[in-house]
Amino acid sequence: MDFFLKKDVIGLDIGSSSVKILELQKTRKGYALKNVGIGFLPQGAIVDGALKEPQIISDIIRNLVSSLKIEARNVATSISGHPVIIKNILLPNMTEQELEESLEFEAEQYIPFDIEDVNIDFQILGENPEDKEQMNVLLVAAKRDMINDYIAVIEESGLKTMVMDVDAFALENMLEANYKYEEGEAIAIINVGASILNMNVIKDGNSVFTRDVSIGGNRITTEIQKGKDISFEEAEALKVGGRIEEIDQSEVEDLIETASQPLALEIRRSLDFFWVTFADERISKIFLSGGCARSNVFKRIVKEKVGDIPVEVVNPFASIDCAGGNFDPEYIEFIAPFMAVGVGLALRRVGDR
Repeated sequence: MDFFLKKDVIGLDIGSSSVKILELQKTRKGYALKNVGIGFLPQGAIVDGALKEPQIISDIIRNLVSSLKIEARNVATSISGHPVIIKNILLPNMTEQELEESLEFEAEQYIPFDIEDVNIDFQILGENPEDKEQMNVLLVAAKRDMINDYIAVIEESGLKTMVMDVDAFALENMLEANYKYEEGEAIAIINVGASILNMNVIKDGNSVFTRDVSIGGNRITTEIQKGKDISFEEAEALKVGGRIEEIDQSEVEDLIETASQPLALEIRRSLDFFWVTFADERISKIFLSGGCARSNVFKRIVKEKVGDIPVEVVNPFASIDCAGGNFDPEYIEFIAPFMAVGVGLALRRVGDR
């Protein structure tokens, strides 16, 4: 699902701590990885989704594209957080054209922003099984200022935004391309970014519940930084499995465990919100992505909070051929949890809905 208005695109995931860029190539058997890279942003470049240092971000994107020798210029990117509203709503049965014509009127009651300040998109999910006179619609709205800021940064880097997506839907797209599920099975994908946690529950190919929370992996990094009196960069490396010779790893794990509790609790709270609406629904599996997913301590804390639901770190390259581009398998394995949104974006095509 996208905000804008087929042709290939680069997946560009602009997170609050790093920029991930990814290019896929369509093959007879599916997709092959053509290019992938990560550029790290300085602290404060992006705060709560707001681009505070647009020139720095543009320079990092431009340098990443140059170093990877990427020739394509069309981009699929995404946003998330408080400026994005996602609602599953019921509307009287109508055609897609009729809904487009009445969208602002129908959406206004569900959006806490001035309707003039947002871009709106929708997807008709089908007939409501409990009332055949109505249909289920997925409604998405995002603050126009935020969208324009992202487009401007991307244009400054020499690229062109062709698809503006939402993180939760990019994650859904990635899952559909890499994993197969039984009919009626509900799956949760939880992406723990540096400052935002995204959750999307998917059933029968549709998103039935989404939630973005302004909490993320930087909480763990900061706890390690303060506890060991080291730089933010060193703490980040320790969080995702790195080692520093003079630092006791067991002490680092204790710090990670303490800082993981609020994140895991927020995941549990998000699941509880889901069950308020879908009381009889069972989630058969939780996939984790993001830098925190590399931490065994974090995974253990999440498993403790969610009870008997199986928890697995997602592999966004599970069905993508990574063997043909001289990519180091260990590097691909290391970056995989970071690349879930990027893979979902790179699978988009210009004109997708």
